[in-house]
Amino acid sequence: MERQAALRTAKKDIPELPVVDDKSIDFDTIEKLFFAYRDFVSDPDAILAKIGYGRAHHRVVYFVSRRPGMTVADLLGILQITKQSLARVLKELIDSGYIRQMAGPADRRQRRLYATLAGRELALALSQPQSRRIEGALQELTPEMREGVKRFLDGMSTSTALRDISKDV
Repeated sequence: MERQAALRTAKKDIPELPVVDDKSIDFDTIEKLFFAYRDFVSDPDAILAKIGYGRAHHRVVYFVSRRPGMTVADLLGILQITKQSLARVLKELIDSGYIRQMAGPADRRQRRLYATLAGRELALALSQPQSRRIEGALQELTPEMREGVKRFLDGMSTSTALRDISKDV
């Protein structure tokens, strides 16, 4: 008896899930996106693993390299993470000599971020295999089809910050 009571207490109540018509879900495209993402990040992941870094480091180095002088606030907005999440990664990149942080010219409290030469080289080394992978996937497509792929990817992103970046660069 005691055992059954303990099992009932330990058992979590599973919330009632909404009824979904699974025929309306595009599982094929979802799976293709999962596998494409897995493969897209695999090359940079292997490079980063050799230096003890992960995807968060990749994102920071990438965006700081693409937008030299961006503020920490700008980076937080792009990555949509908390200051606390960024602090550790940014400190490691600064301490390792990949990122340099400088006070803003008008507001000394503002922190502007710049990739060092080593940081720029790392960003390029991480982006090169991704660029080759993209080029290989787009190789057989017409310019119009390539634009369609870009529109699709823009449509998948809810972040206007990312759309603004692609226009700036």
